[in-house]
Parts: sequence; C-alpha cells; structure tokens
Amino acid sequence: MVQVDVFWTYGLGAGFAIAASTQLVKEKQEHGGSWFRNPYLTATLMFLGVLFAPSGICLLWAFPSWETMHVGDRNLPAWLVTLFAATNITQGVLGFGVTYALIQRGKRYLASLQMLLGYFLLFFILVHGWDGTGYRRFFSATKADFLSWKLSNIPAWFVSDVALTLIIFGVLMVPLLLLMMSAWILEGARQGDAASGGTPEATRGQVAGRILKMIFVGALGLAIAASLLVRLAGWIFGAAWGWALGLLVFFAAAYLLALRRGAYLHRLAGQMLCSREPLP
Repeated sequence: MVQVDVFWTYGLGAGFAIAASTQLVKEKQEHGGSWFRNPYLTATLMFLGVLFAPSGICLLWAFPSWETMHVGDRNLPAWLVTLFAATNITQGVLGFGVTYALIQRGKRYLASLQMLLGYFLLFFILVHGWDGTGYRRFFSATKADFLSWKLSNIPAWFVSDVALTLIIFGVLMVPLLLLMMSAWILEGARQGDAASGGTPEATRGQVAGRILKMIFVGALGLAIAASLLVRLAGWIFGAAWGWALGLLVFFAAAYLLALRRGAYLHRLAGQMLCSREPLP
C-alpha cells in the first residue's frame, strides 16, 4: 500500500543491514571505503529493484483503490506514482545506511531496532491508520466494501483478487528474504566463532523463525497494543486526547516491558543474530 510501503522498505533495508552486521564491520576494518560500496547493499538493491518495487507498482495498477487504502484511484497524478516507485528503493537504501552507521558505532541493538521500527510503523498504519479504520481499509477489497464495512469483509477479502495477488508476491519474496537474511546471519556467526573454534548453535530454519518472531510478535504485537491504547484513551478522555495519552502510555509500557536492555525484544534481537552476549 502506498501509505505503508515507505516504512516497509525502510524495515527491509535495515533488516538486510543488521543481518550482515558482522561482515559489514569486518569489511570496514579490513578495507575501509564508503558504506554504499559493499556486496550486501548490492544484494539489497537487487531484492528491492527486481521484486519489491515492481510488486508495489503492479498492485497500484491492478488495485488502485486498495493500494491507496481507498483514498485514490487510477486518476493519481503521474508524479505521485513516480515518487511511490522511487521510494520503494530509496527508503530501503536509507534504512540500510542508518543501520550501517549504527553498526559501525557498536550500537547493534539500536541498529536492530531500525528493522523493528520500520515494521512497527507499517503494521500500525494497517491496524489503526490515521482515523482508526486501518484494518477496515486493509480487509476491504474495494472502496464499496470499505464504505459498507461489515465483519464478513474479512473472510471475503482472503479469496479476493487482491489477496490472491498478495499471496503470489509473498511466495516469491518471503522465502527469498528469509533465505538471504538467515544465510547472512549464520555467515556472520561463523566468522565470530571462528577464533574459538566454535560453530553457530542455530540452524537456518531457527534463525528464519526468529526473524519472523521479531516481525510478527515484536512489531505487529506492538502495533496492536498501540492501537488499543489509543482507542482506549480516546474512549475515556475523548478523541482530542486519545492519540497523545494513548501513545504516551504505549511508549512507556513498550520500553519497560519489551524494549529496554534485558527485556524481551532485546533478548530476541540477540537470539535472531545468534549473539552469545547481550547486544550492546
């Protein structure tokens, strides 16, 4: 969707960078050079340019109402479509670059949170949106479905042309994404263990599962919690205060319960990267 791809792309670029974090540090130490001259960024650009960006353009052309969360149609200005296509690559480069900079400064946990941030913003827009109807917009294949929303839209959406097209793209992209990230993580873990003669304890499948857990338990879970707190605060204190108070409570609770060092997501990030020590 146009409104979420900018954040999704950032999360993808950040995810690829953190997956190759050990190699990127080693390469910088041994060869120096600029952050944008390494094979991992090249592979990231190939993934974004060959698969991700074209999938977004295909969905926008085939389902313009759904792809714009039912605020646009085929009459979108050409400059907006062009900008959308470009950001499906440029934001991935931005996510990779920001994560790379944090990795080189030894802030691996903060670097891993860049991936989480991108996916959190993606899911929050899908779950809540700008007006509390994010999930309704997502599970409505057409604008007419959205305007006459009912719960039966959800099962109907899963057999719609939109959902079937998404499944096709998902089958093409998700396994490759997990394959690339898990391979890079295990490659880095083997390099880190080489000095002690050890080997990574995790398998590729286990690492892929941890990546999915970070995305769907971590990012999606946080997005659902944020949406519920915004809705609850709005119901108690009124719409004018709902966003401010709901997000204030959410950020405080998320930090204390999940994000601070030693909390669940800090431990999960270390497990995802096969780190034997807590991430710095």
